[in-house]
Amino acid sequence: MKKLLLIFAAVMFSSAIFAQGPDFSGAWKLNDSKSTLGAEFSMAPKEVIIAQTGNDISVEKHSEFQGQAMVNTDKYTLDGKECTNTAFQDMQKKSTCVWSDDKTSLKVVSKMSIGDGGDITINEVYKLDGGNLVIESTSSSSFGDMSEKMVFDKK
Repeated sequence: MKKLLLIFAAVMFSSAIFAQGPDFSGAWKLNDSKSTLGAEFSMAPKEVIIAQTGNDISVEKHSEFQGQAMVNTDKYTLDGKECTNTAFQDMQKKSTCVWSDDKTSLKVVSKMSIGDGGDITINEVYKLDGGNLVIESTSSSSFGDMSEKMVFDKK
């Protein structure tokens, strides 16, 4: 009986781990040659640092805009609940974060009001491809639509 309980506990533990999806934790550096970035304007950070534990994930993006270094940190829950983070120029960004049905990728949908310009919606899909982190990003606003595929190497 003890053996049966031990096997059951092991199966339940491994099922819980698998149901969560991949762990994106680590420091990642943008690989320009593998990425497909916007020709005139790119939202791609040069470095991404991700900390993922349990139901929480923190994504720290290191970027440069007009010669100035910028760091933006977003904190999400992995259960689809809305999270609010501060974005560029203290704008409030509301996001949801959910696993794909097959648990191989994580989708983050964010919305912000950009003043008189209306709203912007950003969809990001995080996945692992071999040893790389891939973030496929699309955005839509009154300024137009944009899409990028950012490929990061683990540092």
